[in-house]
Amino acid sequence: METDTSLKTRRLRMLPLVVFMFMPVSLHSKPSRDVGSPPGIATQISGYRDVAQKIIDLAVQGKAQNRSYDRLSAFTDTVGNRLSGSQNLDLAIKYMYNALIQDGLENVHLEPAKIPHWVRGQESAVMVLPRNHTVAILGLGSSVGTPSQGIEAEVLVVESFEELRGRAGEAKGKIVVYNQRFVSYGQTVAYRADGASEAAKVGAVASLIRSVTPFSINSPHTGWQWYQPGVQQIPTACITIEDAEMMARMARRGQKIVLRLHMGAQTLPDVDSFNTVAELVGSKHPEQVVLLSGHLDSWDVGQGAMDDGGGVAISWEALSLLRDLGLRPKRTIRMVLWTAEEAGGVGASQYFQQHKGNISNFDLVMESDLGTFAPLGLQFTGSKQARAVMQEVMKLLAPINTTALEEHGEGTDIDMWIQSGVPGESRARIQTCGYRPGESRAGI
Repeated sequence: METDTSLKTRRLRMLPLVVFMFMPVSLHSKPSRDVGSPPGIATQISGYRDVAQKIIDLAVQGKAQNRSYDRLSAFTDTVGNRLSGSQNLDLAIKYMYNALIQDGLENVHLEPAKIPHWVRGQESAVMVLPRNHTVAILGLGSSVGTPSQGIEAEVLVVESFEELRGRAGEAKGKIVVYNQRFVSYGQTVAYRADGASEAAKVGAVASLIRSVTPFSINSPHTGWQWYQPGVQQIPTACITIEDAEMMARMARRGQKIVLRLHMGAQTLPDVDSFNTVAELVGSKHPEQVVLLSGHLDSWDVGQGAMDDGGGVAISWEALSLLRDLGLRPKRTIRMVLWTAEEAGGVGASQYFQQHKGNISNFDLVMESDLGTFAPLGLQFTGSKQARAVMQEVMKLLAPINTTALEEHGEGTDIDMWIQSGVPGESRARIQTCGYRPGESRAGI
């Protein structure tokens, strides 16, 4: 049952994306020696307080208060999960394209991209020694499958890459189980990304990685992994924290552990797909772009509502709020709904290659892909002068207590823009301890 708090959270989460779209200055410009905001900018921005309040009132108390949730639930109920290369992702793109046109947004169109097509297939893992036990697994994106008869092998449990290299002589012909400690998602995800190749280098026949999360309800997490060039490709999957810890305890007792692994995973030829685009064209500087985004694809083990259907709904709602109020931004607001983010930002990378020639016209890039939790403010990357401007903008969000301006705007789909000097932002939100529900069967 929805609580008043959870409904309010859904109404608030798109507001940080909206209120700074009327900024009177460009953030993507050559910084001056003065690290403060440009003269008079605080007064100019404070002049938008009434406009910001109208947006807040419409989203929180007006007719739009539940619209983003209704859109999200209709989308995920109708389409379901949306794995890169799948028919469901095609359906999602068509659904959203038609919905954006029906909503009356401008310049709705599709931009082509070529994306990976990985298929999970049937998968299972069973412990046969020292006892019979079904091990919950989720194959990792781009993993190869096992032979049709599966793989049955003894297990080597390690807690780090360093331990694996130190015990390389024990690894040949075995299934390596990583029981790495969770430090942070950014650091610990290296085991998911590179665990298979590191295990293959020492002769392992498969690898199983403790799910990259500090929290588990016997729920394995999936995610993309990358084979290193020139290294034997071996099957790889994630297991639960509970099973990784159990096998570590068994190994410390000196018990022999044997697993039987079956994975039907395969990578099919790349397929044609699209990034989905809609705009509100700017009134004064239509050639300058503020880009906001989420990704349409998802993993195949949930509904993709949090990762990243919520980001899609938030981005769409931002444009709808401005349209409903008859507000015309000075710069073009362009929403891009990325394809194949989970496969490594594939759609976004191709979009960047197609548009980087006009990079000076991109004023700000944003992505919502950190979960749809209560917002605290924004994470921002940009010059000191741009940050000073953003600090003034954030004051407009005081009525909803969302004024924090933190470091390090981030997002797989916008990182290449940020690295090229375009200011970037993501939403600062209540910390969730690294739990990513979109990657597990527990996700929605």
